[in-house]
Amino acid sequence: MVMEEYMPPLVCIVGQTATGKSALGLKVAQQWNGEIICADSWTVRRGIDIGTAKPTVKEQQLIPHHLLDIIDPDATFNAALFKSRANQAIKDITARGKLPIMVGGTGLYVDSVIYDYDFAPVTDRQERTRLDSLSLSELSAQIKKAGLDTSGVDMRNKRRLVRLIESNGTHPGKQSLRQRTLLLGIHIDKTSLRELVTRRTDNMLASGLEDEVRQLAKRYGWGHEALKGIGYAQWNAYFLGSASHDEVRQKIIRDTMDLAKRQQTWFQRNKSIQWFTPPVDWAEVVDIVTTFLNNNIP
Repeated sequence: MVMEEYMPPLVCIVGQTATGKSALGLKVAQQWNGEIICADSWTVRRGIDIGTAKPTVKEQQLIPHHLLDIIDPDATFNAALFKSRANQAIKDITARGKLPIMVGGTGLYVDSVIYDYDFAPVTDRQERTRLDSLSLSELSAQIKKAGLDTSGVDMRNKRRLVRLIESNGTHPGKQSLRQRTLLLGIHIDKTSLRELVTRRTDNMLASGLEDEVRQLAKRYGWGHEALKGIGYAQWNAYFLGSASHDEVRQKIIRDTMDLAKRQQTWFQRNKSIQWFTPPVDWAEVVDIVTTFLNNNIP
């Protein structure tokens, strides 16, 4: 008889940007001797710190964080690589007698782990180079011509469009929800979220976001991955002299709200998530997590 691999308990905290996922993750990690796995497609990159609202040095010293600052700003990274590294982190954390807690808003990254996505192999390098050289509009035209299904695909994310073409529209194979997995989500109304996003954007600007972007642009150029994310790409027009500082601020807020809408669309399809509205009821979280661990730790 083949023995099934033991799945250690995993707590996931998901939801829209700026809603307090990281703060809740830290609190859960402190309460249950945990370590955090960051499920974010931008915080994996070194050097893009202010605009990604990375955990502070103090927070990282308080609780170990994994999959944070693991690649250079211009390096290639994808959900398949995240899945592999996250699963290894879960094993390592568990081996130390700690609780793995995955926190983030990149739905594809989270789902790649908890639903054991089977990713299609990458096409040859020549084809990848050709696709990478195309603009967003050219990629969109190729996708339209091929009649590929774009549902759930961020059409402003070049990497997602390239991957869609490479896989010929085939979505990753998806298994049932991972055993011993608890999904907690944070959701907030649009008005309150805009206030939080505005406040966070202003804090980023006050913390030196403009200078961070300037240094990255000088070193890597605007075509690299480091400057395609929200909080970074919006500055290109400003440095070219065609947008004001306030216009950049407004665009960051607007694009962040658009991201939050896409995140909620992704996560709200998952009926296994137990949702909380800020301020999160900590007593309820304690009750849910305690029950989960009592039922899933041998």
